[in-house]
Amino acid sequence: MLNHEILQTFLQLLDEARAGGDLEPTAMNLSTVGSDGRVSSRIVLLKGVDERGFRFFTNYESDKGAQLDAHPQVALCFHWKPLRDGVQVRVEGVARKLLAEESDTYFASRPRQARIGAWASLQSQTLPDRETFEQRVAHYEKEFAGRDVARPPHWGGYVVEPDTLEFWYGAEHRLHERVRWSRHGQTWTHRLLYP
Repeated sequence: MLNHEILQTFLQLLDEARAGGDLEPTAMNLSTVGSDGRVSSRIVLLKGVDERGFRFFTNYESDKGAQLDAHPQVALCFHWKPLRDGVQVRVEGVARKLLAEESDTYFASRPRQARIGAWASLQSQTLPDRETFEQRVAHYEKEFAGRDVARPPHWGGYVVEPDTLEFWYGAEHRLHERVRWSRHGQTWTHRLLYP
């Protein structure tokens, strides 16, 4: 569970990034580790944050879903370059699947075509050609014609429950400020780090 000070600091920085014109302030790098020990990174979008942690959604059968099943320890990194002299928020913790009801609620809020796409995409599998994907989209458009698009069972959300979080504030001449928070049980402590 994030403490109040950490959560408020993060939300303030996110609001500043939004107000500062960042085109995608919720973009975060998600790093995972597969069963073979290989590290993989990609950008995903933050879809919510509260005292539990940081939420995102994906196809559970994708490469990242398989990696999260094999090794739920992850790292996130936000980078807001235009903010102040550049700000990063680094997060480490465990990713846990959200309850089905939470995934249902978010899925229902997505545009209809994005919901169709969640059914049509065999995420991370080999696609022989673009036409095959377009045919799958057309198939599911027909299947769900005139009715709501329910969430597929292979699609849903995760919450990253942090045990380490760092606020990194850029400064002139590389004299940055770093504040590292660490969780021990339910207690968070912080310390400054040399840049």
